[in-house]
Amino acid sequence: MTTSPSDSPSASAQAAAHAFADLAVVGAGPAGLAAAVTAAGLGLRVTLLDAGERPGGQYFRHPAPGLGAARPEALHHGWSAFASREAALRAHASAGRITYLPHHHVWTVIPDPAGSPGTGPAWTLHAVAGPDEAPATVRAHAVLLATGAYERQLPFPGWTLPGVVGAGGAQAMLKAGLVLPGSRVVVAGSGPLLLAVAGSLAAAGARVPAVVEAAAYTGYAAHAPALLRNPGKLAEGATYGGALLRHGVRLLARHAVTEAHGTDRVEAVTVARLDRDWRPLPGTARRIPCDAVAVGHGLVPQLELATGLGCATRPSPDATVALELDAEQRTSVPGIWSAGETGGIGGAQLALAEGEIAAHSIAGRPVPARLARTRTRLRAFAAAMAGAHRPGPGWTGWLREDTDVCRCEEVPAGRIREAVEDLGARDARTVKLLTRAGMGWCQGRMCGPAVAALAGTDPAPDRRPLSCPVPLRHLAALPAEPPH
Repeated sequence: MTTSPSDSPSASAQAAAHAFADLAVVGAGPAGLAAAVTAAGLGLRVTLLDAGERPGGQYFRHPAPGLGAARPEALHHGWSAFASREAALRAHASAGRITYLPHHHVWTVIPDPAGSPGTGPAWTLHAVAGPDEAPATVRAHAVLLATGAYERQLPFPGWTLPGVVGAGGAQAMLKAGLVLPGSRVVVAGSGPLLLAVAGSLAAAGARVPAVVEAAAYTGYAAHAPALLRNPGKLAEGATYGGALLRHGVRLLARHAVTEAHGTDRVEAVTVARLDRDWRPLPGTARRIPCDAVAVGHGLVPQLELATGLGCATRPSPDATVALELDAEQRTSVPGIWSAGETGGIGGAQLALAEGEIAAHSIAGRPVPARLARTRTRLRAFAAAMAGAHRPGPGWTGWLREDTDVCRCEEVPAGRIREAVEDLGARDARTVKLLTRAGMGWCQGRMCGPAVAALAGTDPAPDRRPLSCPVPLRHLAALPAEPPH
């Protein structure tokens, strides 16, 4: 299903502002797409809002039609799972069971003060729609948050050079634009995404001299039962490993890129072996020529809408924060469900299952036993994966005093250390107030984990009143709150 930017906000969006949907789904990635089509199939009236142009999210990102890609499925694992649900979305939208609103970035969800006659509490979702940033409003009896995740970056000297991109960003460039970030690309960081990215880049014609993985794969050994219950995941890993062997890609486990070199663009990286705490070992550094670096240390759940509603969170084994959800994907706030990466990073297959579970719960139907078993099995594997790739505390040792940690505000590591050691900062919020780290355009999404590590604390859940930039005219047009 495609919708041009000029179609938003559409007549369907305007109609949605005046009629209650049974369910509003935020995000059309694997979890949101599965939830929307399943809920519609169970008889619910669904409004699906997504910031993207087409459904699929970051995982099922695919080339624009104008690029003429003959086989977009070649760039994806599990494409059939997306294709069947995308076809169902088209069918439900044509039948009027789903109102699909692309180019709609939801910036807040609030209780509907009027509620819905005869059915009790309801919710109002405010969104920025289309390239003109028009206001859009959706009202619904229930809300499913499927907002996904973004990449975690741990800075190093030279990471601001042109040619250094996120690992997921490199994959997005290939999937959506059919372009490579460079001709000789070092893939680095930690997590299973690195293997997929390296394989995709190599298959597309890039030279990948090395995959530099900071963790040791022996970390999975402590979770043998979870691995044995997921033979498909083991086979998937073997497939990626075989692809690296075919393309002559070296896998350097327990290593990290500790510096990128270049003037106008990255020209080489320094790679060093790490100890168990991720501290670079003296005398192990080597230099690898390259013209691009794709780096990422896993994903961080995107929780702003949920935490703005007061949904409870929990720490994850990978040192991120996730939502606390029950067996039917309910959050701690009645009327709000969530599915996918918001409940902890677990991949597309888990997100699809959780989206379907949430849809059954919202529709008041029993959750099929097969879905519950799938979720339990895949969540166990996700916990094993998260623990194996949790960043060690010693990674901050590769930061020089002049290394920018907050790119937006150009705050170096030395200034953050000064705030902690000399000015008494004991958490990321205090560091932010003293240094401006996290006050820039990304609002701490890029630097948040690094700032928290330098402050000596675990990351705290994001709490923002707005999940994206909003024109002031939208805020001025909101109805005033009644006096208390």
